[in-house]
This record gives sequence, structure tokens and C-alpha cells, in this order.
Amino acid sequence: MHLSLRAGERVYINGAVLRVDRKVSIELLNDATFLLENHVLHADEATTPLRQLYFSVQTILIEPAEAARAREVFHGLHAGLLGAVTQAEIREGIVAAHALVEAGRLIEALKLIRGLYRTEAAIIAAPNTAAVPNTAAAPASARRPSRGSPALQDQPA
Repeated sequence: MHLSLRAGERVYINGAVLRVDRKVSIELLNDATFLLENHVLHADEATTPLRQLYFSVQTILIEPAEAARAREVFHGLHAGLLGAVTQAEIREGIVAAHALVEAGRLIEALKLIRGLYRTEAAIIAAPNTAAVPNTAAAPASARRPSRGSPALQDQPA
């Protein structure tokens, strides 16, 4: 796997955050889990139910020390969304994302959830629609990332 990074860009590889000081190409020679900086969601950006779900999966991936707690948050968000969402595409995506997380296919789960953002935005923007509640705050167990590193921590709801 080849990764091309621009100067100052970050990549999260197996829980480590790497920042490059100049344009560089990296070749990963073995299996590694990575997330490019432009796909990293920070806690203060988790402003919708699907973004909160994404943030919890992302935390499982890039914060190994917080993975167990992030899984708990993910399961709670998953159950809450299934109880609140009526739109078929979102429901099917949430179920599929859950299966991917349980199978350890976190990158695929993140891609799937990101792909649902547009549908969620349309539902939220539609007047008189209660298919997806708009929760402006991150979940009670989310915290702001420290020095650009997303993670979970207690925060008042």
C-alpha cells in the first residue's frame, strides 16, 4: 500500500499519529490499519447522530487505549439510532456498519457511515421529519481531542 502525504499532513497508523514535514510517499509493507487526516473527525465535529457513530468507530481504530469504551459508545449509539431512524437507507447502513465493526472491518465501516452523511443531511434539512434526530452535542462520553488526536472522554451532556 502506497500513501502520498503533503507537508504537514498526518496519518494515523495502528494507533500512532505520524506527521510529515515535507511531501513524502510511504509504502506499508505489511498489514496496517491507517486513517488519513482528511477522514479524521474531531469530537467537536460530531454534531449529528451518524457523525457521532463515525467518531466512535474512528476512536476504536486510532485510540487503542480507548477501544473498549469506544465500542460501548458505538453499541449505545447503534441501538439508539435503530430505535429512532425510520429511513430505510440509513437503517440498512447502520445495521451493515454494526456488522463490519463486529467483524473488525473498521475502515469499511467508516466508509459506509461517511457515505450516509448526505442522506442524513437531507433528512435533517427536511421540515417536519423525525426520521433522524438532530443532536447538536457529541455523546456524553465524547471529549475534545487533545492536540489533534480524537478520543473519548466524559463531557457534560
